[in-house]
Amino acid sequence: MSQKYQTLLATGSTIVLYFLFGYGLDRTDFSVLFATYTILFVPFFYVLKKEKMNLSFLMGTAILFRLIFLFAIPNLSQDFYRFIWDGRMILEGINPFISIPETFVEKGNIPISQGTELYRGMGQLSGSHYTNYPPVNQFNFLIAAVFSNTSIVGAVIVMRLQIILADIGIIYFGKKILKQLNLPHHLIFLYALNPLIIIELTGNLHFESVMLVFLVWSLHLLLKGRWIWSAIILGLSVSVKLIPLLFLPLFFQWFTSRISLPSQTNVSIKTQVQKTSFSWVGLSKLVLFGMIVVFVNIILFIPFVSTDLVNSYTGTIGLWFQNFEFNASLYYIARAIGYTFRGWNEIAVIGKIMPALTSVFLIIITFFRKNRSPKQLISALLLGLTCYYVTTTTVHPWYLAPLVLLSVFTTYRYPLVWSVVIVLSYHAYGNELWRENLWLVGLEYLFVYGMLIWEIIQIRLRSSSRTSKLK
Repeated sequence: MSQKYQTLLATGSTIVLYFLFGYGLDRTDFSVLFATYTILFVPFFYVLKKEKMNLSFLMGTAILFRLIFLFAIPNLSQDFYRFIWDGRMILEGINPFISIPETFVEKGNIPISQGTELYRGMGQLSGSHYTNYPPVNQFNFLIAAVFSNTSIVGAVIVMRLQIILADIGIIYFGKKILKQLNLPHHLIFLYALNPLIIIELTGNLHFESVMLVFLVWSLHLLLKGRWIWSAIILGLSVSVKLIPLLFLPLFFQWFTSRISLPSQTNVSIKTQVQKTSFSWVGLSKLVLFGMIVVFVNIILFIPFVSTDLVNSYTGTIGLWFQNFEFNASLYYIARAIGYTFRGWNEIAVIGKIMPALTSVFLIIITFFRKNRSPKQLISALLLGLTCYYVTTTTVHPWYLAPLVLLSVFTTYRYPLVWSVVIVLSYHAYGNELWRENLWLVGLEYLFVYGMLIWEIIQIRLRSSSRTSKLK
């Protein structure tokens, strides 16, 4: 069979599997979910390998695979019900940051259409808490309400189109960054054609893609030296999801390190040693960069300002560190130790320690790791976010989207391995008690840590080899 027909067969089988995934899958049937999901990675890797020079074909299939889900109601997540609720509340002039869905339902005074259905769909956990989605995300929800205020399916279609457009933007800016890094353009499709990305973002309506399109746009501008606009766009990224705030300290060396070469003309460029010096001007730019990011978010929050906003929003964010737990890594080990010595779940204490560990790691790679070149900087962003995920109490599958995208611009590929094995976390939905199988969680992280450690060793060996050749 020729390569052309093999590619068509791989593409056709992928279309069928995505259709079954979007319209015929029950998330409680873990065996079917696991089999369908893992099989999808076979044609993904095959097509990307065989058609890597055919960028128009890869682009077309990336869009086609997403459009398959256009009319599907998400079957692996119920978060979209809250998205629709928040959007319709804003349309009615009600601040979603200081109102709880449960309160309206209990009073029997629901001011939006299909409110009861939306509340049942989002579940008691979401319905009993304030929203935690920042302003730009709320604007996305509002757009869905404007175009479809009485139909859940209509709202789903509008939100899905926004996510697809964001992914197209990611491909566009991602290719520009790859060009700036002198890397092959087809690498962006490690993100764009990844089944995790298509299923969790387009399929299940998670807005990480909107956050990421602003992130890669910001990085593209930063690499071009347009740091003020980069900060503004990064502020928009933060206002979709707060995650990019973690990256701010990692820009330290990028702004403050001035690199120069010795002036001797009789020395080969390859053997010249780069010298770095601290730039106070660069430090002032870094401070202004961070201030712009914060200021953009303050402006975006102004329409929602009230006396209760700070307490409701910060309290909701705090719940993720001290109340919720799912598919965690180091936290589960710490929790087990707590059970052994204390006899109960110490999430309230451990949930405060884990962010401190992330902060320490970010400080270390900010000051003691070289982050001066574009590739070094993006690798630092990847490793910093990885540390956050291995120490946090909750890691849902769609959380990996930033790791998958950032890895495209580096030599690290462990996020791709993680994107495959993260499906093991869905075993928790296969039983009525929603109980995790910690053996499967452990197996997932065994693959992830194994790949990460192997890659770090390989990178160090290559670095040592290059250093010895220069001597």
